[in-house]
Amino acid sequence: MTDSTKVWLITGSSTGFGRSLAEAVLKHGSRLIATARKPEQLDDLVKQYPDRVKAIWLDVTQPQSIREAVEAAIATFGRIDVLVNNAGYGLIGALEEVSDAQIQRNFDTVLFGSINMMRAVLPIMRQQQSGHIINMSAIAGFTNELGFSIYGGAKFALEGVSEAVYGEVAPLGIKVTIVEPGPFRTDFIGRSLDRAEHSMEAYQPTVGKFLQFLNTIEGSQPGDPDKAAQAIIQVVNAENPPLRLVLGRYAYSKFREKIESLTQELNEWEAIAANTDFADAAPSH
Repeated sequence: MTDSTKVWLITGSSTGFGRSLAEAVLKHGSRLIATARKPEQLDDLVKQYPDRVKAIWLDVTQPQSIREAVEAAIATFGRIDVLVNNAGYGLIGALEEVSDAQIQRNFDTVLFGSINMMRAVLPIMRQQQSGHIINMSAIAGFTNELGFSIYGGAKFALEGVSEAVYGEVAPLGIKVTIVEPGPFRTDFIGRSLDRAEHSMEAYQPTVGKFLQFLNTIEGSQPGDPDKAAQAIIQVVNAENPPLRLVLGRYAYSKFREKIESLTQELNEWEAIAANTDFADAAPSH
């Protein structure tokens, strides 16, 4: 399928990665369902590409909103070839510092919003016998940071769901890719980062230090969201796309450090941990 015939549905299209990707796919000639909680922020794209983009209001925390957005996408273009679960925001704070409401809202948006979007779109892709789901995670979804216990935890869960869905839908002609960016020059640290309601002195040397780091790099993050958008488009067009797409040198470094640490720990405890089977258990293959 060529770029000009593909239909993308991107959640959170008005800012950040979503906006960069929306602009990129339109420049490549694709058609786009651009969704946002403030769709008027997409008016310039609609004006520039009136025949190839439709802006739709969508709040991924509201199941009815999801159903209506997917129905509108099908009514407009008749199919959905690429779903990008991009809507989300960060939450920083130690586990003790964040409120019940903050935890629930973050999981509802980052995890359950993406799950419900997949559940709404998968029947369409099954019928088409084709499609590609892009789940925007973060490097914190593979190797978490102090202060991201909830946000990173939601991304970890999304990655776990994605790994299973990847295998479930592969025989149906549907592909799944998890995107794991490091720090990119978006508004994630500013407008899109929620902070714990209760600050505790005990966590200043840990969570506080990480927050200082984020504040220090705001506006000078090394990652270019426009280049990230091009990388995602290349993955969608690839014959054999990866399950994981790690974006940026910072994320690559953190990813490799985690793999090395896991390997070392696994080797150190293998003599004890691996020998916990029954003596007559058949060897695994």
